[in-house]
Amino acid sequence: MGSLALTPDQIAAYIDHTLLRADATAADITKLCSEARAYSFCCVCVNGSWVRLARGLLEASSVKVASAAGFPLGAASTAAKCFETKSAFDDGAQEIDVVLNVGRLKQQDDAYILRELREIVRAAAGRAVKVLLETCLLTRDEKVRACLLAVDSGAHFVKTSTGFGSAGATVEDVALLRKTVGPEFGVKASGGIRDAKTALAMIEAGASRIGTSAGVAIVKGILSPD
Repeated sequence: MGSLALTPDQIAAYIDHTLLRADATAADITKLCSEARAYSFCCVCVNGSWVRLARGLLEASSVKVASAAGFPLGAASTAAKCFETKSAFDDGAQEIDVVLNVGRLKQQDDAYILRELREIVRAAAGRAVKVLLETCLLTRDEKVRACLLAVDSGAHFVKTSTGFGSAGATVEDVALLRKTVGPEFGVKASGGIRDAKTALAMIEAGASRIGTSAGVAIVKGILSPD
């Protein structure tokens, strides 16, 4: 399975157990939270309307609740992203995954992006902000620039993908993000990570968090490797 070896508990601590589908129901969110509690995942990641339910279900556990802002396109106004951020935290979220404005990045409007990210960081009031880059849409130089803007903004993580784009996380992108942000800043690999081998490769490349809807399969893959 590669040179990196982790126990099931160790890999579970990396996982943001995620359900962001448009057709997710309360029963689906309940199942997600039950799995997160059973496997001691780091976090669940849900859309804003489900934050309150998820927080209630996980109240007595160590599992955190994250939500998304500007998801999945990143093209909403700064005010809308800040409102989503504040609303999620008011409902009990502890982390926010906010999608970068890709169009603004591509037209080199770095001042807009930095201002927006700083406003979101202020709205988060010290709680974790993950900046989602949608790497499949970016050149290498754009990925590097986006990472530097995220670091400068006071955010806490950069993240590869929404899972709704044309491609998800790659080992190469995770390694580039880690190299760019340095050893202390968070790097979340997400999008298309469905088995233990892939998750371990992402961690070995520098990921400090794994976003996936397949957390249970990943842990079971550690228990029963091919």
